[in-house]
Amino acid sequence: MLRHLLICLALAISTLPARADEPLKIVASFSILGDFVRNVGGTSVSVTTLVGPDSDAHVYSPAPADAKKIADAKLIFINGLGFEGWLPRLVKSAGGKATVVTATSGIAPLKLGSDADPHAWQSVANAKIYVANIRDALEAADPAGAATVSANANAYLAKLDALDREVREAIARIPEARRKVISTHDAFGYFAAAYGIAFIAPQGVSTESEPSARDIAAIITQIKTGKIPAVFLENISDPRLMRRISAETGARIGGTLVSDSLTSENGEAPTYIDMVRHNIKALTSALTN
Repeated sequence: MLRHLLICLALAISTLPARADEPLKIVASFSILGDFVRNVGGTSVSVTTLVGPDSDAHVYSPAPADAKKIADAKLIFINGLGFEGWLPRLVKSAGGKATVVTATSGIAPLKLGSDADPHAWQSVANAKIYVANIRDALEAADPAGAATVSANANAYLAKLDALDREVREAIARIPEARRKVISTHDAFGYFAAAYGIAFIAPQGVSTESEPSARDIAAIITQIKTGKIPAVFLENISDPRLMRRISAETGARIGGTLVSDSLTSENGEAPTYIDMVRHNIKALTSALTN
């Protein structure tokens, strides 16, 4: 009998570390933010992303399963700056007790018309602020794992420092007169401000509506007047508009930029660092030739 009790006690004790070591359930609003959280949290987090690869958070419609993900989460990481207009209602309807963390806290927002520009991750310096906010939130949620999270964050921040240097060195090789392009929508304002390439979004174009014939005519005039050497597609947008504009203006298609979403694992930019490197390679290739 005693032997049986000791065996049961040993089995019970052996299960405690497994429960204590269960990863925190985290929800990230979109793929880029999810990648940041995975890099900082490592094996201590289990990350679910609502808006997946090659998808547009601007026009996302939550699925019923998303409410369950929110309800089960310990933390919810959002971009903020008006990027996820659909998310507050989802969080409220899910009825969970997760802490909502705004990853852009502390970033001075640029203006996009009368609103804040939400695409702050396009500056690597801003990406470091995202990482610091994620680190602080994970450490507060799991003090026992704080040392590991801090080490992960420091390692990732060092990679971002190196990435920022890569971008600046690449931009320096582009003649100043050629540092201007047209992309599908206003997603690169922070990149432009940080690195000195003028990203001109076509007038009258957004990811939420189709441009009119008048809009397209204005874009063509815009390119010819500004002597813009290249137009770029985006991974979240229909490529037909930019191909038509390229054909009618002679501006070359410089490739596809990754803007509001990472690509799938098999794509060119499954991580944030891959995304920045892919974009700068596309830009330098188009603007230096």
